[in-house]
Amino acid sequence: MLKIEVATQIASLEVLGIKNANAHWNLSPEKLDKISVEQGMATKADSGALNVLTGKFTGRSPKDRFIVKDDITKDSIWWGDINIAFDADKFDALYHKVVAYLSNKDVYVRDAYACADPSYKLNIRAVTELPWMNMFVYNMFLRPTPAELEEFDPEWTIINAPGFMADPEVDGTRQPNFAILNFTKKIALIGGTGYTGEIKKGIFSALNFILPHQKNVLPMHCSANIGNDGDTALFFGLSGTGKTTLSADPNRKLIGDDEHGWSDNSVFNFEGGCYAKTIDLSAEKEPDIFKAIKPGAILENVVFKNGTCEVDYADGSITQNTRVSYPIDYINNIAEPSIGTGAKNIFFLTADAFGVLPPISKLTPAQAAYQFISGYTAKVAGTEAGITEPVTAFSACFGAPFMPLHPTVYGEMLSKKMQESGANVWLVNTGWSGGPYGVGERMSLKITRALITAALNGDLENVEYNTHKVFGLKMPVTCPNVPSKVLSPRLTWENEEAYDDKAYDLAAQFNKNFEKFAEGASEELLAAAPRMR
Repeated sequence: MLKIEVATQIASLEVLGIKNANAHWNLSPEKLDKISVEQGMATKADSGALNVLTGKFTGRSPKDRFIVKDDITKDSIWWGDINIAFDADKFDALYHKVVAYLSNKDVYVRDAYACADPSYKLNIRAVTELPWMNMFVYNMFLRPTPAELEEFDPEWTIINAPGFMADPEVDGTRQPNFAILNFTKKIALIGGTGYTGEIKKGIFSALNFILPHQKNVLPMHCSANIGNDGDTALFFGLSGTGKTTLSADPNRKLIGDDEHGWSDNSVFNFEGGCYAKTIDLSAEKEPDIFKAIKPGAILENVVFKNGTCEVDYADGSITQNTRVSYPIDYINNIAEPSIGTGAKNIFFLTADAFGVLPPISKLTPAQAAYQFISGYTAKVAGTEAGITEPVTAFSACFGAPFMPLHPTVYGEMLSKKMQESGANVWLVNTGWSGGPYGVGERMSLKITRALITAALNGDLENVEYNTHKVFGLKMPVTCPNVPSKVLSPRLTWENEEAYDDKAYDLAAQFNKNFEKFAEGASEELLAAAPRMR
């Protein structure tokens, strides 16, 4: 029986073009952890978590992410700076080089799947050059049962070879590193980078094409939780807006913290784990994440305190994008399985550094689609090199780098889902109040939690609303446990005319950003834009 299994495994790799490899199949995380340390690829933190360095790349490289342009994709993908076309023949040539590179080596193979709802299950086989990257796949994707592994049939394949460097002039890449999706061959090909996020985001990007295009499911870059009454809430937001923090609610169960699908019958997690930022992490700020950093978790690019194995989470000397991955069941209060019903409340989180947007406002379906496609937040001094004043940041659908279709496709799907489910959509400003960054103050977490709790409890259903004169947003006049003055941003500024000027300035930036989406937008969607002076 064992000989038959080994022969099948060898044949499976040879079909991929990987020959004479010493393949390690579906090793336990404990074994992968041990190999990584023994071979000098990783160290151990005092918490028992593995610590790895990802090399030159400590984050994604969006300009080196490609999609093969062929009969399946040529007329469907929103081609441009985000979705960069790659020649099919060039892909084949590069693929053969990568599998030849992996041949005659130790490789680590993992069978896993994405999508917690069985109706949309996507079986994945990952072949990785490094053992700790295989452990990352174990942590981040859903884990088949032993019975499921016996008859496992992969639909998509991930080939991950961080040690292989492309020759840009010959191979058609921009640099030696690359992450390429081939929808015809159902392959995610990754090379030249040790950053594990390319694995996770590669499959997420694939699902963002497959699910709406073939399954009528809305894919979403968001976190999700569910209440005791079965009401599901979604939290969209770019980095620094509080998505992970606000979805971690002791009174609600976590469905997932990053990537979900919304079908006719469910909201379901794509993943089986969490991939959280750890910069400035503390037990007080993020108790769930802090407790999850234990044996089986993988820390990336953190720094130990001098002479110890204790992590200095404030040290961003390697990167501000320090990370930890761990299985979702490392969090105590989770939904099992990672599935909820259709969403009842949707929160768009934005950290508006200009102090313009209300702390909470209720959106119409058209406004929801407009804000979703805009994907606004602001970056402040210190978040990136060279930023000394607040700047606007727009990322379509709150996840533009992973969206292969035109953003209006996702926006209109969201509007339809809202109307069908009767979901409330709220725009929540976790940024500044009383003035812009440097003048006003950051919205307190206590107030933001009170606003979200009120929305979830239905306390904002029957209150009076005012309309924001520039953005047209409905702002509640009262909210339990929140001072009324805070609810109208104009009233928190010392100079209301200065507020108006800033609001019109921000509106102009929204409108300018939206110009590139206007061609594919409906009249109703265009009418949801903020007003100009």
